[in-house]
Amino acid sequence: MRVQYFKHYSHNLGRDMEYKVYGHAGRPVLFIPCQNGRFMDFEGFHMDREWAQWIDAGKVMVFSIDTIDSETWSDTNGDPYHRIRRHERWIKYIVDEMVPVMRGTVNAANGWDGNPGIIVFGASMGANHSVNLFLRFPDIFDGMLALSGVYDNHAFFGDYMDEVLYQNSPQLYMANMQPDHPFVQRYNNNRGIICTGQGAWEEPGTARWLDENFHRLGANIWVDYWGYDVNHDWPWWYKQVQYFVPKLLGE
Repeated sequence: MRVQYFKHYSHNLGRDMEYKVYGHAGRPVLFIPCQNGRFMDFEGFHMDREWAQWIDAGKVMVFSIDTIDSETWSDTNGDPYHRIRRHERWIKYIVDEMVPVMRGTVNAANGWDGNPGIIVFGASMGANHSVNLFLRFPDIFDGMLALSGVYDNHAFFGDYMDEVLYQNSPQLYMANMQPDHPFVQRYNNNRGIICTGQGAWEEPGTARWLDENFHRLGANIWVDYWGYDVNHDWPWWYKQVQYFVPKLLGE
């Protein structure tokens, strides 16, 4: 497996950001680590082994980036106004800086023209961010695999709310979306998968709430519920990757 390391300066975040690229050809996949995670977690927690068959076959190139959760969602004692605006700068870093890098890298590797689009993938807090990116930017991210997310901002921001937190809260903006919203058709043209277990440390209620809104909207986003023995942990995420990635890639 070809692995490359990069560091570049982010104008949105005002600092250097690191990332790794796994693979030599194929469709781009953005991996978002778990809460407070780093770019090396894709291999540090052996997720590279689970994706190896598709990476080595030239079907995907995985870009693993840094989070800044410690400054935003995890900093529960910090000022919520500044925390959520810092998070929005990270969103802009992804959309305005990393997405062009990904497109350019994959185009140079195998002439990828942007169709199909970018898959976003993560577990736990990485799933929360993946769902938010997929729902907010369906013209960029047309594939999504989100494992064991908890889609409720109250645990991180309490009763605080403003317009920036709202636009990063799928449980709120999806509740207010109407079936005639143009994004609904985009969701139906894309391929999104959310999975939750029902065992230890899982909180399937928030995924179920999203599921109900997808049904209300007529949005064909698959929410799958695994059993009461399925815990919030890496061994189950490995199994879910093996099960869902072929469906995500249309194999």
